[in-house]
Amino acid sequence: MNTLPLEYERDFPGWINQHIAWLKAGQFHQLDIDHLIEELEGMATRDRNELVSHLKSLIAHLLEWQFQLKQLSERWEEFKGSSWRTSIVEQRSEIQDQLENHPSLKSHLTEAMTKAYPKAVTLAVDETGLPKKTFPLVYPYSLEQLLDKTFYPGGNDGKYLRTRI
Repeated sequence: MNTLPLEYERDFPGWINQHIAWLKAGQFHQLDIDHLIEELEGMATRDRNELVSHLKSLIAHLLEWQFQLKQLSERWEEFKGSSWRTSIVEQRSEIQDQLENHPSLKSHLTEAMTKAYPKAVTLAVDETGLPKKTFPLVYPYSLEQLLDKTFYPGGNDGKYLRTRI
């Protein structure tokens, strides 16, 4: 009786370690192929979903920067958008790390941006309270702009600090 599926359910880390040992030893006939394929497909999906998640946060904060920063900073002198700037910097860094660690994800960037944009608009609407129609129907930023550390929509360079005399 093949106990591999049971081992997969009962002790997943043990199942992984056993499969690593078999792969290193070239004992391919021992492998639980169905579950191994399932796990590899799941890993690829998780990586793409993580990329979409980072893009969603990045795009939402760029939209908030573009469509609400000036309004809020005019209303409240002390509002400088620093939390958005922090998130923008962090998400760009996470995306760069992901692309460095998983170069094949670069081929999924356009698809990921397409998936992320509607979610980013929803997030921006929820966070700002602005009507959905405030935000463009069509994705407004290029991939180069998204990944450019100096790009902030509206021409601000990320150092938007209103000074009042």
